[in-house]
Formats: sequence, C-alpha cells, structure tokens
Amino acid sequence: MSFFSYQTLKKILFNFDPETAHAIASLGLRTVAHCPTLMRMVKDHYFVDDTMLHQEFFGRTFRNPVGLGAGFDKNGQYITAMPTLGFGFTEIGTVTPKPQPGNPKPRLFRLTDDDSLQNAMGFNNKGSHYMIQRLKKLYFLDYPVGINIGKNKVTPEEEALGDYETLFRAFKDYGDYIVINISSPNTPGLRDLQNENFIKAIFDMAKEITSQPVFLKIAPDMEAEDAITLCKVAVDAGAAGIIATNTTIDYSLTDSPLKRTFGGISGALLTEKSYQLFRALGKELYGKTMLISVGGIDSAEEAYRRIKAGASLVQVYSMLVYRGPELIKEINEGLIKLLKQDGYSHISEAIGADWRTNEK
Repeated sequence: MSFFSYQTLKKILFNFDPETAHAIASLGLRTVAHCPTLMRMVKDHYFVDDTMLHQEFFGRTFRNPVGLGAGFDKNGQYITAMPTLGFGFTEIGTVTPKPQPGNPKPRLFRLTDDDSLQNAMGFNNKGSHYMIQRLKKLYFLDYPVGINIGKNKVTPEEEALGDYETLFRAFKDYGDYIVINISSPNTPGLRDLQNENFIKAIFDMAKEITSQPVFLKIAPDMEAEDAITLCKVAVDAGAAGIIATNTTIDYSLTDSPLKRTFGGISGALLTEKSYQLFRALGKELYGKTMLISVGGIDSAEEAYRRIKAGASLVQVYSMLVYRGPELIKEINEGLIKLLKQDGYSHISEAIGADWRTNEK
C-alpha cells in the first residue's frame, strides 16, 4: 500500500496552509468515493472488521468503535468515503440553520511541534438545507452517521433555542443521532449556554420533536464537578449520552512560538486534559448513559484507556491530520490485541471496566 502512504502525502500537504491542505485532501476523498474499485482497495487495507469490536446502538451496527469527530466533514460531503479510511462511524457538521462563512482567515493553524491544531473556524458551513440535500442522496449507507448542530453566530443567546428547534425539525428524519454543540469556543456566547436551564429546555424541546438519540457535547475547560452536574441534568432531561470533549482554550498547554490566544486547541496537547475530565464523568455516569470520548486519542492504548473509563465509542480528528488513516487501523487492531491480553472476548466487556467490582 505504498501508493497510499499518508506520510508521503503529508509532506506535500504540509507545504500548504491548513485550510488549503484540507481542501486538497477532501478532493482526494471525493475522488476515491467515485471510484468503486479504488475505494474497495483502500477500504480493504484500512478497515478493521472483527466481531470483537461490533456493537449495536440505536438499532445500527457499529463495526468498530472509532469514529470521525465533528468538524472535518462540515457539509456532509465525505460521508461515503469515511469507511474507506477505516472509521466505524462518522459525525458531520457542525451545521447551523443558515449558511455562514465562519470567522475571518487565517483561522486554522498547525502546532506541529505539539502534534496539535488550533482552530477558530466559527461553524463555517453551507447550512441545514444544503446538508439535507446531501443526506437525501444517501439511499443506502451501511454505517452510522451522527449530525452535530449549532446556532448561527448572529443569533442572540436569548434566541438560541429557536435555532436548535429549527435544526431538530430539519434533521428528525436523517442520520442516526444528533449532537448538541454548545461547547465550541469559536462562536461568541455559545459556551454560556452550558447551564442547567438551557440544557433542560433544549432536551425537553428535543423530545417533542424527534425520536432520535440526542447527545450533549461538552467543553474540557469546565471543573469536573460542574461538568458532572451539567451532564446529570442533561441525562435526567432525556439525553441519550454525553460526548466529551470539545477543544480547549487552555493556552498554557503550548509553548509554541506560534502561540495564539484565540480559537480551540485539539490534538496531542488535549489528550490528558480530555482524559481526566472524561474519567471523572465516567466514574459518575458509566452505566447510566452512553459515553463517547474524543480529544487527543492517538493510539490503541489511549483509546483503550477511554473505553475502560466508560467510553462505548471514541472519535478522532486532529490526530488524523498528523498520522493519517493508518492510525485508525492501528487503533482497531491494537484494541483487539489489548482485549485479548485482558481476557476479554468482546469490547463490551471492557467498557467501564475501571468502575466494575467484578472487573477481570
């Protein structure tokens, strides 16, 4: 598979600014998706399909637990290509009711010494109508798709609930789950919606509109006690689960000479911060709701650490930029090895193992 060597491609892509490189890579993905023979070849190399990793959620089969995090496929343009890279599921968006350009450029930066990214994108996307047209073209898709939703930048905080209502109604017949994004640092005032009153209101509204599983995605910069309280409120209000975490605004994590104090940091710099908050949530919420972990997951060992802390699924995004799809294959193959080493015959036996008294 030297033809598909990502490290060779990476040397070329990193000669371009990050957004241009993303556009070039995305063009490649769309090309692969329209070449069935090539798509099969690439998928046969990267996709790990072992019954030890199969899980059933929401009536859909997740053939492996590693998904693409929101932010890469903002407009649902690469849905059919994602399994080719080895992903067991994908999350599209963040999508807003109306199209918006996002924040001024430059707004995406590589922290190459830290294997991290810093982005201030600002929910740039083509809007809900465009996304629906994309989803309508998917007549058959054999793997799960989540839809990440957020309010428009120009929508005042006091009217934010209306944006989410519009999105719930738009997507109630599409996708396999919906994610409420009120944790991005790049839309002014968005994180202010991480409060109990808004959480209760939005999940009460969601229950009236859609029967889809609805998740809450939280920021990594909250105190653990506050995050636990907020997530408990969400679960009590009807959340199907929690996704932790979004990007961080803890700029003390990097000493990069390109250090900036805006946007959110993701990738390796986020690994430990994300894990520690996820572990605190897992201790309180494992067995009470579904948990998905994202943030600096760069190896099978890190994914397994999140799984034992309570994650049913994990997501990758920034580390894909640095490691390529070989990382997804390595994580899934590594998980099988780690499960066997611990005497497990299926991934479900390892989920939440840190909190079970009958742990092996």
